[in-house]
Amino acid sequence: MLDTPTSTAILRLEGLTRTFKQGERQITVLNGASAAIYPGEAVALVGPSGAGKSTLLHIAGLLETPTGGSVVMGGLDCSKLGDDERTRIRRADVGFIYQFHQLLPEFSAIENVMLPQMILGVPRKAAVARATELLSKLGLDHRLDHRPAQLSGGEQQRTAICRALANRPKLILADEPTGNLDPKTSELVFQELIGLFKSEGVAALIATHNLELAARMDRVLRMENGQLVEVAPGSLI
Repeated sequence: MLDTPTSTAILRLEGLTRTFKQGERQITVLNGASAAIYPGEAVALVGPSGAGKSTLLHIAGLLETPTGGSVVMGGLDCSKLGDDERTRIRRADVGFIYQFHQLLPEFSAIENVMLPQMILGVPRKAAVARATELLSKLGLDHRLDHRPAQLSGGEQQRTAICRALANRPKLILADEPTGNLDPKTSELVFQELIGLFKSEGVAALIATHNLELAARMDRVLRMENGQLVEVAPGSLI
């Protein structure tokens, strides 16, 4: 898909390479991986364990620096930026969702969703309103003041989804966001996840081993020999 005047990629990965040293060996995880993610689309990232999916997400989210290649976000080559600027972009424009919710246990659901906003400088009143809006969209309006330990697994992950969207990011990066849930809850959370992404208009890159869920996304990218290959969603099942 090429950029057009009305459709510019939120994220563009250009020829990413990533190598690690293990003793005397050099291990190549990414070997020229390239892709583009556009506004409003959910893109699945599939491949076997150890293929480099998590490494790719960390680089795309500016948590790691590639050995070579570029991460272009909003037309800006982030590989040329310093740590402070990368942190600023990550806080404002990128939301992360992990397999394990990673909520702060001493804070309530609404406080967990407020915190990233307040770190960014959003006034408390506005942060409360945004957190309440998101949690209510996912049916958690009656659980706002509950701490993570008082929430079910599905409720915890819904809260984590809301936290990732709190600052109205342009890009969501998710690593097995339903992988720790039972099949019924996984299906429900997946539907809510995609629905909320669409309503918020964000681009999403979602790593998953669940090929049935991957097949229902807009596009599918598969990790093969350190590169990204686009495959037809229907070919997965």
